[in-house]
Amino acid sequence: MGVVTTGLCLVVPALFVLWLWGRPLLTGRWKTPGWFAATAGLSIVATAVTWFVGVFAGSSMNSEESCRQAGVSYDSAYRAAHWRESSRWFPLHDRCNATHDLVPAWVNPALVLLSLLAVLCIGAAVRLAVVRHRTARSRRRYAQLSNDVA
Repeated sequence: MGVVTTGLCLVVPALFVLWLWGRPLLTGRWKTPGWFAATAGLSIVATAVTWFVGVFAGSSMNSEESCRQAGVSYDSAYRAAHWRESSRWFPLHDRCNATHDLVPAWVNPALVLLSLLAVLCIGAAVRLAVVRHRTARSRRRYAQLSNDVA
């Protein structure tokens, strides 16, 4: 019962956020700096969640125990030779041996793509804000010139 409750507590807010994010796509109001900034924010949150999934991969905090629970042999000589690998921030790895990694294969590519999406959305938001500012300023200038002529 706890899994169902936890799932509902995570899925219901996620669906609400996705609905709020996707509504401008349907109405055509997505070409605003705010929408791109919100998308960048969602990408950053998704990147953080993905990173935590990768960092805390495995069933326990002890890698040897996690490997055994996954049904994979733990190679202490391999871990000793590659001790830095499991402590890096990126790419995330927690290898039991030379062939099995506790970190899911999708985590590192997702981290790259979500980070890239966040950067691109921030760039698009800044660009749209600058274009809107320039357009508004040129409209004010044109209106002032037309008032001065009349």
